[in-house]
Amino acid sequence: MSQQITVVRIYMLEGKDHTDEVLKILHDQEKVPGVTVIRGIEGYGESGEIHTSSLLTLSLDLPLIIEFFDEPERAEHVIHALREKLELKHIISWPAVSHLHD
Repeated sequence: MSQQITVVRIYMLEGKDHTDEVLKILHDQEKVPGVTVIRGIEGYGESGEIHTSSLLTLSLDLPLIIEFFDEPERAEHVIHALREKLELKHIISWPAVSHLHD
C-alpha cells in the first residue's frame, strides 16, 4: 500500500534556535506522529561561518535538521502553525510516497 505524503525539514543551529519549542509544538500541540532530529557534524549557512564537531573547535552550534512527514494538507497546516508561533528561517518540504507495510 502506498500513500502520498509531504516530507518537511526544518534546518536549525544547535543552541541558537528554538529546538525544544519546535519539538514541543510538534508533539504536544500538533500531535505529529513521528519526528526525527538529525545532528550534523559540519555545515555552514548564509554567513559562510563553518560549524563543525572537530575536537579542535568543539562547536556547540552544530547544524540540526528536524524532519517529519504527514499527509500533504496536514503537513501544510503544521508548517503554518510553526511559522505563526516561531521565527524559523529555513523550512523546506517536498511531495513523496510512503510505502506502508500491512
